[in-house]
Amino acid sequence: MRAAVAGSVLALLAAAALSGCASDTTATTEMPTCADAEHDAASNSVILMAQSVPTAEWVPCLRSALPLGWGFHHLDARSDLSVFSLDSDRDGMEAIKVRLEESCDTSGATRIPSDREDMERLERVTRTTPHFEGKRYYVFDGGCITFDFTLTGDGESRSEGLALATQSVGAVSRTDLLRQVDDDSDGRLSLDPAGDGAP
Repeated sequence: MRAAVAGSVLALLAAAALSGCASDTTATTEMPTCADAEHDAASNSVILMAQSVPTAEWVPCLRSALPLGWGFHHLDARSDLSVFSLDSDRDGMEAIKVRLEESCDTSGATRIPSDREDMERLERVTRTTPHFEGKRYYVFDGGCITFDFTLTGDGESRSEGLALATQSVGAVSRTDLLRQVDDDSDGRLSLDPAGDGAP
């Protein structure tokens, strides 16, 4: 199984490097899963996101199970930006979009205690009726993860759905991904080739 993972990583790094034009976009429906008890390594789409934002010390990923009624939609990655979205049977398609960028505009957002180590958390709610809309930011060295949400469920279910869905999104350190690529390629490839702007 590990050999298959290694081969996939080698193919991905060889064919889908994002060091070219910012308009070049790679789309995939492969879930960007974290390494956990079910997956011995982060998925190739997590590697793709890490390549798209080479300064980011953390990369978002999905834990093994999403809450009932939620599903993964797709991932788009290009130079300096990756976005994946989550669908809800109650709140509609792409109810939550998760963005990874080098920086983000947090003006107007309120800083609140963070639930993630080494990340600053801010939130900005832009509408409460008829939809619950806003952004949640996690800011860290070299990057920013933004949850952009538009929820149409009624009452408390909106905030409950947001909490459940965002708890399903974890983050993997760039250090772990560097090690994974090195191990899977037997040292032949690097997540961050020299000169790509990585820290």
